[in-house]
Parts: sequence; structure tokens; C-alpha cells
Amino acid sequence: MRQSGILLHITSLPSPEGIGTLGKEAREFADFLARAGMRVWQVLPISPTGYAESPYQCFSTYAGNPLLIDLRTLVRQGILRMDGGFQEDRHPEKADYAAVIAGKNRLLGLAFEQSYQKLESKVSKFRRQNALWIEDYALFMAIKQHFGGISWQDWPDEDIRMRKPEALAAYKNRLQADVNRQAFIQYLFFEQWKALKAYVNRKGIAIFGDLPIYVALDSADAWASPEIFQLDAKRRPTFIAGVPPDYFSADGQRWGNPLYNWAYLKKTGYRWWLDRLEAAGNVFDIIRVDHFIGFANYYAVPAQEDTARNGAWHPGPGKALFEAIKRALPQLRIIAEDLGVVSPKVRKLLDETGYPGMKVMTFAFSGDPFNEHLPKYHLPNSVVYTGTHDNNTLLGWWGNASHQEKNNTLLALSIRHDEDFTEAFIKATLASKSDTAIIPMQDILRLPQSARMNLPGTIGGNWLWRMKPGALSGKLAKRLRALNAEAGRI
Repeated sequence: MRQSGILLHITSLPSPEGIGTLGKEAREFADFLARAGMRVWQVLPISPTGYAESPYQCFSTYAGNPLLIDLRTLVRQGILRMDGGFQEDRHPEKADYAAVIAGKNRLLGLAFEQSYQKLESKVSKFRRQNALWIEDYALFMAIKQHFGGISWQDWPDEDIRMRKPEALAAYKNRLQADVNRQAFIQYLFFEQWKALKAYVNRKGIAIFGDLPIYVALDSADAWASPEIFQLDAKRRPTFIAGVPPDYFSADGQRWGNPLYNWAYLKKTGYRWWLDRLEAAGNVFDIIRVDHFIGFANYYAVPAQEDTARNGAWHPGPGKALFEAIKRALPQLRIIAEDLGVVSPKVRKLLDETGYPGMKVMTFAFSGDPFNEHLPKYHLPNSVVYTGTHDNNTLLGWWGNASHQEKNNTLLALSIRHDEDFTEAFIKATLASKSDTAIIPMQDILRLPQSARMNLPGTIGGNWLWRMKPGALSGKLAKRLRALNAEAGRI
């Protein structure tokens, strides 16, 4: 089935709360997608962000990001009672993380004080249903707060860092109220998420979510399950994840995530991965598995290195992992993010899984006639993008393209010099043979480089962009619907 969608992370929605939420504006976006003939809404990871607010460095692979909870909904439900309104949204085009974190932490704490008792039975049921992860996560966050927010690897109490049973019992008792508060907040998040997803699905739209291959070192996952990672006896990483020098970075990318102990995971039948994917399948309709190449070969950087230059490739779990996934979870809809160093081994693994891979149109026009991103090489079993969250906006890319690259693009896509370039490029993307076409919202709105979501290999200034209120006009929806109809995607 030919279909199209828009990439817009939840944080990028407009709202009066300083950041996009799971509230009214999310439903309005779903309405817009339906009017525009779009059947897919792609979002980034929705877990609680840690380092530099990256959705790819989260405190848990299972938990939801409290910053996305819509406070107005809590007020309407009587869960939160507060004097006055919300702080003025001083930066409607950027997520104001500092203000949001301070404000939401305070108000979610207030909601806990006001409503935990009357919701305790529902929260307890939620905890039983999510026993796989919620208790470890809630305790982890409570202890983390107790120690001033520092990484669990730096906690001054070695016994709790090493999860000694007596220490676990002592901290559970000592921090019981904080543990309950963390569980309460997660209950609120998933109640709102379930309601939003049901609304979106009723509109005939699938939510396409992102699952990072790695978890953060400073996470409940690494603390609670150290045996599945390459950690030494003191639970310090020996090697960390990254990618070698490439188009994006001359030093490569030193991600800092702990690497998996694939030998141990194989012995367990990949149970941890099956649990993780099952949970993701309950949250999303479609799952994009980030950094698919790491399952064929993963890049290991010595933990003491400052850059990713001196890493080395090692064999990943390969076909065995995905055979286990298909046996246990045959209903999952998985997309493979096969960008980067796509070796013959990676290509073979993708073919064996049968998963759709990705094509990125702005990667296509360097002049290489065999570039697999060129439209003539697209196959139906793939997802085509103008660009991803890691790329420049379409207008930003065009402004930085070389003269030769521009000529290659215009020629390959039969775009006249006097045409609206953005419109023509999006039209060409929708015309691709790929079954699914995804356009970032920044490209739909024809935004410049300043609206870029992320610049890989950099810290600071990323994950901030928000859509202006009022951007979703009826005229825009009508235009997109016409383009979708012309491309046979309705």
C-alpha cells in the first residue's frame, strides 16, 4: 500500500507549556494529517531524556518522557489543581528545556501530592502490568534525585551502585514516597499516550516510532541489567558505541552508549531484546530500528578515547536475533534504519529479514550513477525521505549544495529552474516507487537551516525546534492532499 506521512517529534508541537505535549495540539496535528491524506505520523523516541535532552540518550528504554505530559489535561481531569495559569511561552519556536523541567517537575509533584491517594489503586494496577521495568526505573530515578542527579556510576554508595540486596531494600524503604511519585508520573504519561494513540488510530493514521539500538549508560536499563552490557567488574564500560569518521564528522561520532554482551544475550535467547521490542510494539504501530548496521557489525570505541577515530568493527548478532524476533513477535512492523556504512554483510542481513530499508533523497545527487538513494534504484519495500531528523532541512541543504550537486538534482528530478524547488522536490519524493514516503515538517513548511532538529556529533543547540502556532492551515492540508493524490498515495 502506497502511503505517506510526516516526521514531527512531540516536542516540536506548539503548546503554551514551553514544549510540545500529548494534549490538544497533538490531536490537531492528527486532524491535519488526515485532511492532508497522510497515513503515518513519525516521531522520535519518547523516553525520558537525559544528556543534552537527546531522545537517543534516555534514562529508560521503557519509560515515557514526563516533559510530554499535558498539564492542561491534568487540570481538566481534576488531577492537578493550581493557582493561576501557565508561564508565558517565551520561545514558541524553541523548546525551553530549562523552564519546562523546572516547571513540570514542580507541578507534577503537586499533582502527586493532590491525587496519588485517590488514584493509588489505578497506579498499583499499572505497576503490576509493567512490573518488568517500572520498579527498577522508579527506584533508579528516586536514587538519582537523592544524589543530586549525577550518573549512577558516580553514586557515592557503592552498595546501591552494585545493587546489593540489602542496599536495594534500604533505599526502597527510605525513598518510598519518591519511588511512588515516579511510578505515578509514568501512569499519567501512559494514560495520556494511550488516549492520544487511540485518537490518532481512529483517524486511520499509524504512529511510527523510533527505537534506538543502544541505551544510555546513565539509565535504569544499564544499572538494572549490567550483565547484558560490556562492563568491567566495577561496572564501567570497556568499550562504547559510535561510528567512524564519515560525511557527518571527521572524528567520527563517540556516542558513549555501552555496547551489548551479545554472547550473553544469545545464551538467554535474546530475552531482553524480545521484551524491549514487545513493549515498543505496544506503544507504536510501526517501529524504526535505529542504526540497523550495528546488528551486522558494530563499531567499538575504547572508553578512554576522546574521539571515535580509533575504534574497530566487530560482528553483531546477525540473523539469529531477527529469527528469534520473528518467532516471538511475528506481528511487529519494523523498518530498518540502514544508513551509514552499508557493507555487503549489512545488505545481506536486511535482505534476510525482509524489513524495508530507508532512502534519503538529499543523499542521492553527489554524481555517483550507482548511488542507491537515486530514485531509479528505489524499490517498493522501502521508506523514502526528503531528509531525516539528522539532516539539514531541504532548503538548508539546497543552500549549501555545490553547483554540480544542484545541477545533478534538477536534471535527475526534471525540475525546471523556474519551479518552486521545495514543492518540486517533495513532489518527486512522493512519486518514488517506495511504498512509504515521509517528509519532515520543516520541509513541508519550507523552513531554512535554522529549523534543523539535530546536527550529529555536536552538543548543544539540538532538539529545540518547534512549529509555530497556526502553521497547520487548511490551504496547506489541501495542497498536500493534492500532491498525495497525484502520487497515488491516497
